[in-house]
Amino acid sequence: MAIAEYDVVIHRDAMSVYDFLLDARNLPSWRDGVRGVELVSGATGAKGAVYRQSLAAPAGRTECCDVEITEARPGAEIRFTVLAGPERTRGGYYLSTEGTSTRVRFALEGEARGLLARLSSRFRRRMRAEVGQLDQLKAVLEQEPEL
Repeated sequence: MAIAEYDVVIHRDAMSVYDFLLDARNLPSWRDGVRGVELVSGATGAKGAVYRQSLAAPAGRTECCDVEITEARPGAEIRFTVLAGPERTRGGYYLSTEGTSTRVRFALEGEARGLLARLSSRFRRRMRAEVGQLDQLKAVLEQEPEL
């Protein structure tokens, strides 16, 4: 089992950060490799909603993965699990208020499967790189004008 976590403080209120994260269509703006996202089933941003993500793959290919929201607590937490795709991970975004800012922790856990099972150090590095993209989320959100 591989686990990766990372956190940043974003100079925005918790509900603004939560709403941005809950709208999966925002993923391509801050997650490298996410080409597109579409709602497959359920209500947008609600527990049980399933999204299909188009991901950049080696050799210019595109892979898809289906991600289900398993928990959505406004202003506090969004948890998800990957139902189908090249990697089966689960994780979440955990928010806490710090004055007028929000600390966001992105955590992932999963087991390498197939070829990645033999390359577990590569799998762990990829997970660390994924959670490290919170710096890009911070940059995107802090560039937007506050409402």
